[in-house]
Amino acid sequence: MSNPENYFDNAAATPVDTTVLEEMLPYFGVEFGNASSIHSWGQRAKAATDLARERVAALLGCAPEEIFFTSGATESNNWVLQSFTEVAVSPFEHSSVWETAKALDYRILENDGYELEDHGESDLVSVMLVNNETGAKFDTPKTTAKIHRDITQALGKVPIDVARIDFASMSAHKLYGPKGVGALYIHGAEQLEPLHYGGEQESGLRAGTLNVPGIVGFGAACALAGQTMADDHIHAESLRETVLSTLAKVPDSQVNQHQANSPYILSVSFLGIEGETLAVEVDSMGFAISSGAACSSRSSEPSHVLTALGIEPEWLRGTVRLSFSRNNTLETAENLARALTDAVRNIRASGK
Repeated sequence: MSNPENYFDNAAATPVDTTVLEEMLPYFGVEFGNASSIHSWGQRAKAATDLARERVAALLGCAPEEIFFTSGATESNNWVLQSFTEVAVSPFEHSSVWETAKALDYRILENDGYELEDHGESDLVSVMLVNNETGAKFDTPKTTAKIHRDITQALGKVPIDVARIDFASMSAHKLYGPKGVGALYIHGAEQLEPLHYGGEQESGLRAGTLNVPGIVGFGAACALAGQTMADDHIHAESLRETVLSTLAKVPDSQVNQHQANSPYILSVSFLGIEGETLAVEVDSMGFAISSGAACSSRSSEPSHVLTALGIEPEWLRGTVRLSFSRNNTLETAENLARALTDAVRNIRASGK
C-alpha cells in the first residue's frame, strides 16, 4: 500500500480526511433519503445539506443562501462564464476557464509577468485567487465589471475576502473532501440563468437530485479547515522550505514563483529534463508529484500558464509541480527532495 506521507500531488486531489469520511458514511447507507422529499428520511437529508451549506459559508465568510452546490469548480466556472457575453480572463486560469474563454472567443488579458493589463470594457472579469500550477496569488481586480474568482486552490488554505467578489468557484477535493462536489458563491444570491432545468433544487438554479454524501463531506471538510487552517499554513511553509533548501543545490534548476505565493504549491524547472520523465522516475522511488496540472496532464501542449510567464521552452519542458498537505512530514519532504536530486542526476547522466 502506498504511503500517503509520500504523496506530493495535493493540488490535484487530497485524500478524504477520516473525520470527513465518518460524517459521509451514513448517507451512503441508512440515511439514504432524497433531500427534496417531504418525509422524515428526506427531511434528515435536507437538514444535512443545510448544515453543509452553513459550514461552507462560514469558511468563506458569506451567507448560506449565497452558496449553490455543483459537481465542482469546473462546472461552477462554466456556469458563470457562459452567463455573460463580454468577458475578460487572465492568462493564468485553470483550463475550465481558459478553454471556455477560447471556445466562446472571450478576451484573454495581456500580461507582463504576473501583472495584468487594464480590463477594459467587460461585463465580467475572471482572475483566479491562487494559481494551480505555480501557487501565485492574485489580488482582486479593480474594475467596475462583475468579478469572478476560481478559489479552488485557496479555500481552507489562505484567507479569502469575498466582499468585492461577485462569483467564486470551488471544489471539495482540494481540502480533504470528496471528489465530484463543489460550489458556486453568488454574491447576494444574485440570480444567474439556471444552469439547467428539470427541478427546483438550489433555488431553481441547478436542477438535479442533490449529492447528499458528497455535500455532507464538503461541509465537514470546510468545518475542519476552519479549525486547522492556521496550523496547516505554517506546516506547508515548513515543507516548502525543506524541499527548497535541498533543491537549491541542484545545478540548472529554477523555481517558478510570484512575490506573493501560496506555500502549498511549488513549481520547479530543471534544464535538459522532461518533466514527465522526472515524475515517472520519482514515482518509481515511491513519491507522487505532477508534471503539470492534473486537468491537462495527458496533453502534449505546453502549459499556457508558464508560456504566459515567458518561461523558455527548454525550461518549460522540465517543469514539475510539488504540492503539500497536512499529511506530509518534514522527513518525507526531505526524502522527496533527495529523490528528486538523484532522479535529475540519473536522467541527465543517462541522456533520457
